[in-house]
Order: sequence, then C-alpha cells, then structure tokens
Amino acid sequence: MPDPTQALASAMTAAAAEIDQALDTLIPPPEGDEARLFEAMRYASIGGGKRLRGFLVLEGAAQFSVARDAALRVAAAIEMLHAYSLVHDDLPCMDDDDLRRGKPTVHRAFDEATAVLAGDALQTQAFLVLSEPDTHPDPAVRAELCRALARAAGARGMCGGQMLDMLAEAAGQPLEEAEIGRLQLLKTGKLIEFSAEAGAILGKAPIQLRHALSAYGRDLGAAFQIADDVLDATATAEETGKRTGKDADAGKATLVGLLGLERARLQAERLAAQAQDHLDAFGEAAVHLRALADYTITRRS
Repeated sequence: MPDPTQALASAMTAAAAEIDQALDTLIPPPEGDEARLFEAMRYASIGGGKRLRGFLVLEGAAQFSVARDAALRVAAAIEMLHAYSLVHDDLPCMDDDDLRRGKPTVHRAFDEATAVLAGDALQTQAFLVLSEPDTHPDPAVRAELCRALARAAGARGMCGGQMLDMLAEAAGQPLEEAEIGRLQLLKTGKLIEFSAEAGAILGKAPIQLRHALSAYGRDLGAAFQIADDVLDATATAEETGKRTGKDADAGKATLVGLLGLERARLQAERLAAQAQDHLDAFGEAAVHLRALADYTITRRS
C-alpha cells in the first residue's frame, strides 16, 4: 500500500508544475510599453510556493471528474489572487517584508508603485480567467466562481481580515481567542475554503457535497493558519523562505501568542482531524485531501 505522505508529496509537486505552466500561459510574457508590469506579475506568481490553494482546486475537481484543463485555469486564477495578496501584504505600508518564497519581495525587486500595480493586475487577471468560456461552458458556473471568489477575497473575507489584523496591531491590546479565530478565518481561511469548494462548483456537484468540501476547507484553513503561526515562532527564514519571528516582533495577535506553542499545536491537530471527517462521503478518492490535512500541521515551510 503506497505511503499517503509520499504520494501526496509527488502529487503536489506534479500539480505545482502544472499550475506554473498554466500561469505561464495565462499571464502574457513581457512586451510593449507595459512590459515592466507583466514582468512583475510573472515574478510574483510563477515559481515558488506550495500551491496549496491550487492543489485544493485540482483535488476537489477530481472528485467530480472535471476536465483537468478547466480545473487548472481555476487553480491558476486562485494562485494569481493569492500572489496579489502577498505582493500587497509585503509592502512597507503593510508588513514591510523583504523576502518572499526565498527571493526579494516585488517592491524590492522592482519598486513600490510597480508592486501595487502588479498586485492590482494579478487580481483582475484572476477574474478575467474565471469569466472566460474556456473555464466552463456554462455562464452560470463562471458567474458563481467569480461571485464566490470575490466574497472570499473582499471586505468580508481576506481584505477584511487584513484590516482586522492592522487594527489589532495598532491598538496594541491582546485579542481574545474568538477574535483571533475570526481574524484568521477572514484573512486566510476564506480563500482556502473557496479553493476547496471551487472544484464542486466546476463539477455542478450536489449541494451537500459542495458543503462538505467547503467545511473541509474551512477547518483546513484554520489549521493552516495556526501552523503558520507556529512556523513563524519556531522555523528559520531558510526553511520558510520568508522572514520569521515577525509576528512576535510586531506584537501581532496569534493563537500561539495567546495559548502557547503546545496548546496551539493541539488546536491545529483537532482542526485537521475535523477537516478529514468532512471527507467521509468521498471515500478513497479523497486520499490526497486527507493527507493534506496532516501535511498542513507538520510542514516546515
């Protein structure tokens, strides 16, 4: 019987290569007077990263026999939007980071104005890809993908979570566990939840199966963020490819800071187990998704 951990690693490596190839196709090569912008977009999005969100799309879509090319377009779109969020998050007005995925951040490699525009352009390119007929022949499916991603990424999702994070840091007052949970749900969890659900949208899945993948993604996203906070407190920059220890330095609200490392790890394990429970209806077809929940809380990058 194959080792689920090794099988997952191989599947994620293969998927990351496919997603990078899709990004290379969907983000035009630098040309014309706007070449610098395209160069920055490609620099931010192609190569590096775990492609966890894109992998979730591909695995979710596989549960419903969705065409691989269609699933790859959605996976690439989500990775574009995720890349935009990282570019903006790294800016001096946000987290002011110099390192991302083991290389200089976009505003360091180019300049701040170009970084802002590259993030803006990656976000709009994501929705352009989702809206095109090559993603799905049914316009209702394309519209639902756009609507669900906009909800996950906007003021009631990722952007709202970033606002809460900035407000908490500025206030300098510790948040309660429930407040930290909501902040992390919005900032990180909503996009991971959508990534898990997107394959079901593409496959026009029954609502109960769509809800099962959404619930899986919600618990996985919560576990992922706690694991990220643990890494920030325990890993090196060489392991993670980005600056570590920054949350503690900035006095940011995390469950690690509130509960301590061991209790935070236990919470992440509980959430990963919950995520796996949501996959019962998918049987052996969801083996990679189950293994991904374990990987999420044991990774070192």
